[in-house]
Amino acid sequence: MKSRAVIMREIWRLAAIAGGGLFIGLVLGRPGAVLAAVLGVYLFATQRNLMRLHRWLLDKKRHELPEAGGLWGEVFNEIFQLEKEANAHRDRLGAMLTRFQEAAAALPDGMVILSRENEIEWANPAAERMLGLAFPRDGGQRIGNLVRTPAFNAYLRKHDYSESVQFPSPAQPDNTLSLQIVPYGASQRLLICRDITHVMRLEEMRRNFVANASHELRSPITVLCGYLETLQSISLGDEAEIKKVLATMHGQARRMERLVSDLLMLSRLETALPSEDRTVDVPAMVASLQESAQLLSGEQRHEITLSVDPNIKLHGAEEELRSVFSNLIDNAVRYTPAGGRIDIAWRATGEGAEFAVSDTGVGIAPQHIPHLTERFYRVDVGRSRETGGTGLGLAIVKHVLQRHEARLEIESTPGAGSTFRCLFPATRLVVDTAAQPHAPS
Repeated sequence: MKSRAVIMREIWRLAAIAGGGLFIGLVLGRPGAVLAAVLGVYLFATQRNLMRLHRWLLDKKRHELPEAGGLWGEVFNEIFQLEKEANAHRDRLGAMLTRFQEAAAALPDGMVILSRENEIEWANPAAERMLGLAFPRDGGQRIGNLVRTPAFNAYLRKHDYSESVQFPSPAQPDNTLSLQIVPYGASQRLLICRDITHVMRLEEMRRNFVANASHELRSPITVLCGYLETLQSISLGDEAEIKKVLATMHGQARRMERLVSDLLMLSRLETALPSEDRTVDVPAMVASLQESAQLLSGEQRHEITLSVDPNIKLHGAEEELRSVFSNLIDNAVRYTPAGGRIDIAWRATGEGAEFAVSDTGVGIAPQHIPHLTERFYRVDVGRSRETGGTGLGLAIVKHVLQRHEARLEIESTPGAGSTFRCLFPATRLVVDTAAQPHAPS
């Protein structure tokens, strides 16, 4: 409606100009010449406004949008409003693009925008790091010329991007990448790559865990089955032989029981929520564990000493902490020769408190120490099985300490013994000033 009114106004304006020119021409006796002159002026003004508009369109930065009255004024005003809206829309798109690039740059996954010809149009920092690219230097380059891994180039040539492809990172060969191309728009493609090194290592750990657990369970089951067959052929009157067989079977059954118990403990630690914490009387717990260690030592007659600070207790899960302390003490008893010395200590430190177990046992070579908390890792497989170890004790220790914001430190010298320390932060300590002193034993 507005545009129609503007046009009608301009028509009436032109009619008035023509009518006025005709009237003046009649007065002067030359109506045709005057009318032509008036219309010529009108056309000149129109042409001038058209040229001003054309000049502005060619170089908007150097010239401002012209001003005029009538229909041309309305045209210029509409163009001005359209230009204003276009600028605002462009600013919004620019801001959105900036936010998208900032978000994409913060993503841990690599992203590369490719053209139909697989030329790089944009890449985020993660993609540069994983694929060895450098944007914008590599902009316009074909991705296949920069990432020369055979598996990736075969994936590009196949043109079937429904599945991902995995291959070593060109920039970090020890890492494994999972990459997939997602077509979008009319001709573009979005390349997404992810570092799956951690996933691959977990999968390898899972396979090793299943294999080791199966092997550990198979050994005692094989022994039990063998002795059950032996029992079928033993005379009931041979009581000594039967007792020997039953004792061996009982030992193998207890070994399986310990293994299953440790597996369940590990599973609970890894999958369940942390146990409800409470104040744990560590001095009393350690004293009871010393008595248990004396019983475990038996005829080996180890010298087991205890030194605890009775004022220091701990905020944590009692059963989990008991598992940690008993594992370390039992290991010391198992791997210390008869008559050796084992020192158990619970004391405050400058950063919190520590539980330490030192022994004069066989010791551990330096290359083994970083791997001791891995599941089923054994320094000496034969000796570990002889002493009844499951290979899971220190893995349990590691997980429990992590749940208690603590850490494990190991010092050892082959042939001279080892020291295992559990270091707890000060935030976990509960100081009981009313406790009675506990003399070393």
